[in-house]
Amino acid sequence: MGLLGGIGSGKSAIARGLAGHFKTVVIDADRIGHQVLTFPGVISLLRQAFGDAIFDGDQVDRKCLASAVFGDEPSHLQARCTLEQIVHPEIERVAQSQIAAAEASTELIVLDAAVMLEAGWDRLCDFLVFIETPFEDRLNRIHEQRDWTDDEIQRREASQLPLDEKRKAADFVVDNSGSLEQSICQLTQFLTEKLAAHG
Repeated sequence: MGLLGGIGSGKSAIARGLAGHFKTVVIDADRIGHQVLTFPGVISLLRQAFGDAIFDGDQVDRKCLASAVFGDEPSHLQARCTLEQIVHPEIERVAQSQIAAAEASTELIVLDAAVMLEAGWDRLCDFLVFIETPFEDRLNRIHEQRDWTDDEIQRREASQLPLDEKRKAADFVVDNSGSLEQSICQLTQFLTEKLAAHG
């Protein structure tokens, strides 16, 4: 299952909540993204592409990298394309490896990826679910969990596909305007039917 939704929509919390209902493995593409920034080959390509400005010693400074790639200037767009060309193949390789390792021993594999459609990772999934969350709730969650300004949130959201397009691509939409338990209940009902039909 691929999870779609806006920034701060609660995708990760809902994915974790499914573990109480199904034998579930969650593959977090953002976490893999942080991991691949430590790969020597990726570091080498990033240094070639961006120079020392995005590094703190030998480590990629993620805040500096974010400043270089998120925004609506042509330079931001070009930098983001360059970054994606470097890291997306590595993220996909690791994700595919994790999917293959989990397939034999689990009921449900959840791929949680902010740029699922943009990166073409929906092709790794049997079906897609969109988490529909009110904007105010998303904003509050982002402010609680991350030290992003409103401007930073806007820049990051603008770098992704519009929510309408994500919603249209989904096989099922979860109404996440209530409690987490209610959202998990909706998704559990859908998945129970889906898994029964599948197997």
